[in-house]
Amino acid sequence: MSLGSRFQRAHRGRARASQLSLAAAALFAAPLAAQAAPSCADVLARLGNRLVEATCVVSPDLTTTNPATTPADNSNPALPVGAWTPTTDRAVIAPGLGKRTPITKVVPGLQIQARIAGDSSGEARFLLRLPNDWNGRLVVAGASGTRSEFNGDFAWSDYVVQKGYAYASQNKGVYNLRIASTDSADPPNDLACRLNPASRFWVNFYDNDPGQSFTRWRDFMVQAARLARAGVAAGYGSQPHYTYAVGTSNGGYQVRRAVETAPELFDGGVDWEGTFVDDHAPNLLTDLPAGVRNFPDYQASGNDPDSTAAKNLLAAGYPPDIVLTPTSTLWTNYWTSFWEVTQCQWQKRLDPGLDTYATGVANYNYVARLSASEVGKRMDAFSTTGRILRPLITLAGTMDGLLPIDHHARAYARAVDAAGRGHIPQPAYRLYEIQNGNHIETYQDTFTQLELIEPHAQAAFDLLVAHVEAHQPLPADQCVPRHGAITNPPAQPGHCANLFEP
Repeated sequence: MSLGSRFQRAHRGRARASQLSLAAAALFAAPLAAQAAPSCADVLARLGNRLVEATCVVSPDLTTTNPATTPADNSNPALPVGAWTPTTDRAVIAPGLGKRTPITKVVPGLQIQARIAGDSSGEARFLLRLPNDWNGRLVVAGASGTRSEFNGDFAWSDYVVQKGYAYASQNKGVYNLRIASTDSADPPNDLACRLNPASRFWVNFYDNDPGQSFTRWRDFMVQAARLARAGVAAGYGSQPHYTYAVGTSNGGYQVRRAVETAPELFDGGVDWEGTFVDDHAPNLLTDLPAGVRNFPDYQASGNDPDSTAAKNLLAAGYPPDIVLTPTSTLWTNYWTSFWEVTQCQWQKRLDPGLDTYATGVANYNYVARLSASEVGKRMDAFSTTGRILRPLITLAGTMDGLLPIDHHARAYARAVDAAGRGHIPQPAYRLYEIQNGNHIETYQDTFTQLELIEPHAQAAFDLLVAHVEAHQPLPADQCVPRHGAITNPPAQPGHCANLFEP
């Protein structure tokens, strides 16, 4: 396609997207009646003993333009290095500099930070932002990976607080990690995971500590919503008229469980690249070993796309590689940063009886382990069902090299479809596939063929609000073309025909 044709297509897409957003924009045009600014004393009095070590500050600006909005990494002296890294966390799911959410206004209000009372581990954390100019609504965010409650500051908080939403987040009830060794060929302890197969750097994930079941992820999303609704009522004198769930990766999983299990708290959700969890294949423990096992042979082949190893990776659901130089490839990034360490983290939590490194990470066989361990039972305990009770939008990139689209986003869409057959019609569900989108937004800085998902996720959020509050139909499932937008009717209905478009 010529450059001129691409420009014309992109222009038409933006025009259609602008038309779609008019109804959503109207929802935010009229401010609520004049109200007093929320008071720290009122909010903390209402939340009372439900929070521990709570701090509330009157903030001149709740956006990240204000350096005080997101704490510095490792700024809690009671925690080891790596356990609490707010500044790093907010950049994990957001695009690189110059591509993030535009900040066009100052948003004064309150910011509340605390631990959640009653958590036996003492790790569950809560964040609440209450803008003075409130629009009557609340957004509750999930957290990706093992990240903190500040994970969504760039991607979600900056977007919604400028529109007047109250914003809450949590950390799934768990801190991130602590360093086990910086130079060791062998595991320094039973819970240690190395960063990649060539690394001598080892960490212990708090998620793998005793008592840290992954079932807690859903519970703290729900608890954060309850806390936030109480805080909103105390601050503004009114419960939120609508509450929405948003999240990315493991945070997207939290959104799915929120709309599956807590319809009394949430009016809808946007799940960006959510993790599919099911005791039947596919799941992370069936997918990741193939990446760990085949990548070294692929690299040894000189990144030959016709090599057996490359074909095995594609057969396992992974998107095609993008090769810039022999050592700068998309698959290399995922191998270096995600495949082995993520598998180690999940296997040690769900199948702790297996010696990870003695057996060999590349040799893990989930199906064989079903009869030899309780891994299936543990996976089933926090699995998603597809039985959504509130409207939900999923966005996923076709080039996701951590959660391959057919094994995660499309798998969940299939679960939603199966759960709805023969039953009372479910709320609206949509899957918007982003052509060339991938799991890590900052990878686009290097691999320019990739597409950002963040702007589409934010547009989908506005479409969800218009659907819930103004009964506007959601655009149909679609493949959002490169440089395009979610449109009605879709430019490309259904699934993307190819995972990669050069």
